[in-house]
Amino acid sequence: MHIHEYQAKSLFRKFNIQTPVAILINNTENASKACAELGCDVWVVKAQVHAGGRGKGGGVILCHSIEEVENACNKLFGSNLVTPQTDAKGLPISQILIEGGQNIKRELYLGLLVDRQTQKITILASTEGGMDIEKVAAESPEKIIKFGVDPLGALTEDDCVSIASKLELEGELINQFTKTLLGLYEIFITKDVNLIEINPLITTIDNNLLALDGKIDFDDNALYRHEDIAELRDTSQEDEKENEASKYQLNYISLDGTIGCMVNGAGLAMATMDLIEHHGGSPANFLDVGGGTTAERVAKAFELIQTEANVRGILVNIFGGIVRCDLIAEGILQAIEKVGLNLPIVVRLEGTNAPEGLKLLDESTFNIHTEADLTQAAIKIVELSA
Repeated sequence: MHIHEYQAKSLFRKFNIQTPVAILINNTENASKACAELGCDVWVVKAQVHAGGRGKGGGVILCHSIEEVENACNKLFGSNLVTPQTDAKGLPISQILIEGGQNIKRELYLGLLVDRQTQKITILASTEGGMDIEKVAAESPEKIIKFGVDPLGALTEDDCVSIASKLELEGELINQFTKTLLGLYEIFITKDVNLIEINPLITTIDNNLLALDGKIDFDDNALYRHEDIAELRDTSQEDEKENEASKYQLNYISLDGTIGCMVNGAGLAMATMDLIEHHGGSPANFLDVGGGTTAERVAKAFELIQTEANVRGILVNIFGGIVRCDLIAEGILQAIEKVGLNLPIVVRLEGTNAPEGLKLLDESTFNIHTEADLTQAAIKIVELSA
């Protein structure tokens, strides 16, 4: 789960991480009041969306007058922000953070993530913070400092001081950096975080270290342990279909292809999509209905797939391990009867009671193509969807 910058910064402050003073507004009418309360002569207007690259997309605007602030807010409110990390549609802007301008001396990068290769929490830091950090990582990886922390151990002050020295920080800035990094680490381990980053982490001319931006991604599977974090969810920033799917415990991601997929198991879903591509088709979605599939969930899956305007056919690929294939077949028939079927469909069943399940589908009055072999099923749906 993602959260907004202003929410990340609020969490930062609870863990002794310094951030600039800022005010969140929901309409342009509050812009001038916010500017007056901040008491600055330079402001930064920042669109709040769940995407990076906002500066490159025009979502971060430096203003030198209240009139410029109001104009920037009018431009952003009610629009969709398109950045290098969004699709062509972009994300809706309904909240804006107005922040006082800072006298920036240096821009650094600081982040933490789980490195599955080393099985450690890895700290990433760089002297090259700012909008082009991705370019730095790709073209100059030697400028990225990496430090792994054993999850059974802990991050120490000495570790922080060592990283600070590599970032060429001195004096009081080392103490501030240590407090900042220890705070990030505490958030990471206590809130079940997948990724946390500050980009840029700035030093000012008056020798302060501030988190100028903040990004945190949380582990969805651990949200039940963090009601305070779950309450921060903004569903307006999420794909409508993916949102609807989650209500039925379906893992759904829209893609750009023409063949809808309904599969039980994430690994099997990936293999199915690869096979469709291999035989000349293109998947329209990733859809994992899970191991305990029910008729209701299958019906919802069909409904979601058929709402995609570009879908020309559907491939159902079910491996009956936890559930029996004949029960799955009954669920498919109930689902088709409930939501209708306007597209070619190929169903491949394998596993417990697969022959019985295929027989039920073959004997139905619906126009369903069945296959026991996945390769043949992929070839068939590509042909039918051409």
